[in-house]
Amino acid sequence: MTADRTTDTLRDRVGRRLDSRRVQDVSVALVVLNAAILGLETSSTVMAAFPGVLKVVEHGILVLFVVEIAIKLYALDLRFFRSAWNVFDFLIVAVALVPASGPFAILRTLRILRVLRLLGKVPRLRRIIESLLKAVPSIGWIVFLLSMVFYIFGVMGTQLFGAAFPDWFGTLGRTLYTL
Repeated sequence: MTADRTTDTLRDRVGRRLDSRRVQDVSVALVVLNAAILGLETSSTVMAAFPGVLKVVEHGILVLFVVEIAIKLYALDLRFFRSAWNVFDFLIVAVALVPASGPFAILRTLRILRVLRLLGKVPRLRRIIESLLKAVPSIGWIVFLLSMVFYIFGVMGTQLFGAAFPDWFGTLGRTLYTL
């Protein structure tokens, strides 16, 4: 009985420590650093200048992300999966662990999605996303209204400019694309 209480206390302490401001700030900094490294890896000049350094740093950051997920799993147990943000983090980190060869090589390009972990780490961004999700039905009507306006101008553009500029306004599809 004492061991269970000690384990629960340890889990609680680990969970509180993981949720501390300092740990969250370090996690945000690692996400930003990782996004910068992934951007730098797209430059052949940078990759030629620092061939192995960027990969080592990226792998180190990935190890830290995996450790963070493992600690969260320990601290929260199965409650970890009750939070959509935790599941999202878990999937983003899991994609980064997929081998870079074979049929799953395309998934490695999704590593940049790790920057989306900021949405769950920065409270203001998280509130904005949650508010946007609540506003989706209204946003749908706004998209409908804008689509109607776009369609009206597409028809007008085809009728007004189709004969003079058939490559850009010759059909409704071309006009919509041009607009």
